[in-house]
Amino acid sequence: MMRVGFLVAMISMFGSLASAQDLANKGKDVYAAQKCNVCHAIAGTGNKKGALDGIAGKLSAADLRAWLTDAPTMAAKIKSDRKPPMKSYTLAKDDLDALVAYLQTLK
Repeated sequence: MMRVGFLVAMISMFGSLASAQDLANKGKDVYAAQKCNVCHAIAGTGNKKGALDGIAGKLSAADLRAWLTDAPTMAAKIKSDRKPPMKSYTLAKDDLDALVAYLQTLK
């Protein structure tokens, strides 16, 4: 009986990992479709002035979401002197969730 419970737990865990990876993969597609690389770079590809490598170690998922949806407010919070700050994006919730999931993989 204990083996069955362990097996169910493992299947559940791997299913969650697969769905999280699927979400991040979709987010990578959203990143490309929104042409984020015009202003940002990942692994040396894109505009190197806005490198996103390691961003997940610096910002929480909530902060990433806030930057995407209200960049001027986030820039004001950190007193950024960048002019102009990143524009705010209006994305479908699923696309925004996926983009945040992808950015969270950039550790």
